[in-house]
Amino acid sequence: MHFSKRMDRFQDEVFASLNEKKLEMEKEGRTLYNLSIGTPDFEPALSIRKALSDAALDPENWKYALRDTPEMLEAVCDYYARRFSVHITPDMIASCYGSQEGIGHIGMVLCDEGDPVLLPSPCYPVFIAGAKMAGAAIHYYPLAEEKGFLPDLSVIPKDVADSARFMIISLPSNPTGSVGTPEFYREAIQFAKDHDLIIIHDNAYSDIIYDGVVGGSFLNYEGASDVGVEFFSLSKSFNLTGVRISFLIGRPDIVAAFRKLRGQIDFGMFLPAQKAAIAALHQPFEDVKQQCRLYQERRDALCDGLTRIGWPTPRPRGSMFVWTRVPLEGKRSMDFCMELMTKTGVICTPGSSFGPAGEGYVRFALVLPPEKIREAVEAIAESHLLDKGKFLNKYRAPSQSAH
Repeated sequence: MHFSKRMDRFQDEVFASLNEKKLEMEKEGRTLYNLSIGTPDFEPALSIRKALSDAALDPENWKYALRDTPEMLEAVCDYYARRFSVHITPDMIASCYGSQEGIGHIGMVLCDEGDPVLLPSPCYPVFIAGAKMAGAAIHYYPLAEEKGFLPDLSVIPKDVADSARFMIISLPSNPTGSVGTPEFYREAIQFAKDHDLIIIHDNAYSDIIYDGVVGGSFLNYEGASDVGVEFFSLSKSFNLTGVRISFLIGRPDIVAAFRKLRGQIDFGMFLPAQKAAIAALHQPFEDVKQQCRLYQERRDALCDGLTRIGWPTPRPRGSMFVWTRVPLEGKRSMDFCMELMTKTGVICTPGSSFGPAGEGYVRFALVLPPEKIREAVEAIAESHLLDKGKFLNKYRAPSQSAH
């Protein structure tokens, strides 16, 4: 069988390797603490589930949708006005089956084979996969630890910036947990204008922010809709990861081109899913804030617990992830994750899967309650795995200024 050379651009999916080992350990009856994949363990609101189930009982809703319904587009506009104080119009919105699918395809809209694009490193893997599917030439800009994992645009060479078709920004960041500041967003908008490039902002975690930080939208800032778009997801705020509902929002001509591409491969979002989206967008903000407080309890249990047992781990300012150094000197992240799983039952994700700057780190997802996280920490402590660490006392996490 002959496969296209395009497939040579992609490595095997790291979660598949972790899952294979997990299944093997489950068969052995081992206790596992799965903190690898960022799928919330909180329940979706009953009103959202009821909206979907009621719509699914109507046989008319099982036909091709063909479009985003006016009712759903109105709900998105209303949500952005209430949540972010941002005025948008229906021509600035296009749905997609999750931000993963949207980011995977938007490179095909904005660049031709060989065009340069700018991606953060470390970054969520689909940023890399989407650029590769488009045949783009990837240039990474750093999310450096000493800068609090905020983008440093000053280190991007002028010739690279001038030739780049788009730049992806993701704040709050998956995997690092850094949160954008007004100063950074204004700098990024000016950078896009100076170099005639498009900004794609991944805004999946604006409702998972800690310590009084305010989660916002890229479109909050003057000039943003002139130079870019953002993906807004319902997955994490409303626990709808399996339903796959996201929106591309922003500059109308980009949204129209994205909608045109999706029209070649899709006949519109399942109508019951659109009803679920409408119900989610009308949820009380207090419910989302309460869930954020619960995530913060988990963050503190993990970061404080790991630090206590000799693995200094910084508290992220946002997202549902904790990003920390591999605690054993010279150990590659994938090897460490496999050793950690084998010896303790604790499953996390190797930093190497998040781009070249991710090596040397691991990511934990906050998808277990605090008591289970504390059990996981004790399992690590009792394994004596950290006894071999040589540089832990030298590591101190940098602080990040509040939003």
